[in-house]
Amino acid sequence: MDFIQDHLKDNLKILFVGFNPSLRSGESGHHYANPNNRFWKILHLSGLTPIKYKNEEDYKLLDLGYGLTNIVSRPTKAADEITKEEYKEGAKELRAKIERYRPKVVCYVGKGVYQEFTGYKNVPWGCRKIRQFLEPWIL
Repeated sequence: MDFIQDHLKDNLKILFVGFNPSLRSGESGHHYANPNNRFWKILHLSGLTPIKYKNEEDYKLLDLGYGLTNIVSRPTKAADEITKEEYKEGAKELRAKIERYRPKVVCYVGKGVYQEFTGYKNVPWGCRKIRQFLEPWIL
């Protein structure tokens, strides 16, 4: 099973960050490939995409200014299989990606992703300013 390729470029409008790929994504090589995952449907219903993309078309989001990555690149059946060490290393790598590609918005696909990235456990739902999500790193 391979790692899923990130879809990144400079100055993205939005960078979507997931926990890690599912086993189905690991097998197919595409983000959000599990048929039970609602990412593609929600993305379209939100109005961010003109059509409901298929997971095989994940790379096409770059044309819209959207990128895809994960905090941990190893595919697992469930996020609870990710180790603390993987989260720690993944957070460092994610910070480097954000600094390198400078997206206007980072959208964590799940509140838990943000919590693992920042180390904050009690986080309200909602938007944060860029400085806020980098805050743990600006010490």
